Amino acid sequence: MSRKPLDSTVIALANTVAAKDPYMLNHQHRVAEIACAIADKMGCGPQIIKGIRVSGFLHDLGKIAVPDIILLKPGRLNQQEFDLVKMHPSEGYRILKGIDFPWPVALAALQHHERLDGSGYPYGLSGSEIILEARILAVADVMAAITSHRPYRPARSLTEAFKEVSGKSGILYDPEVVRACLEVCKPQLRGLRYGRLRAKDLDPAQIPSSY
Repeated sequence: MSRKPLDSTVIALANTVAAKDPYMLNHQHRVAEIACAIADKMGCGPQIIKGIRVSGFLHDLGKIAVPDIILLKPGRLNQQEFDLVKMHPSEGYRILKGIDFPWPVALAALQHHERLDGSGYPYGLSGSEIILEARILAVADVMAAITSHRPYRPARSLTEAFKEVSGKSGILYDPEVVRACLEVCKPQLRGLRYGRLRAKDLDPAQIPSSY
């Protein structure tokens, strides 16, 4: 697939999710930016970072299969509702596997809720069974989610978000990814509190526009 149709496909798919839940458009952008910054700090090459950016935009595509009444619920989900939400990685994989991406976008979407110790979903994968792109997305996704306002809770600070991630380093999250995340966020972790993490907050780990 050439660059222009590929870009159009990514935008169309990302907007499909955002049409159900406006929060998702901002979340997708932030996950992509954070994940790319982490990957850049880890020394990943330009092609890998391009794939991670696309995966960041599309990692939650499967949520189009989640009923609106659950996706937009202003309170916390009960177990039955959460079980339905947990189907979104598999649904995203089902949609994305048929698109000829030059990167493992479908697999990253499938695995972004897997955890290092095997406690994640949908398959309980562990360690190196989880591809690098998904391990990076896992940290970026949590950082973006915690620092975002949702109807059922206020946004938490960047410091609190990183404490949450670093406290589970080597258990839920890849330690190398967590270390890179610290380097990316370090300028903002020096006693400062942020309600949200924006692309410009990632300085000095700027991602070249070609990514």
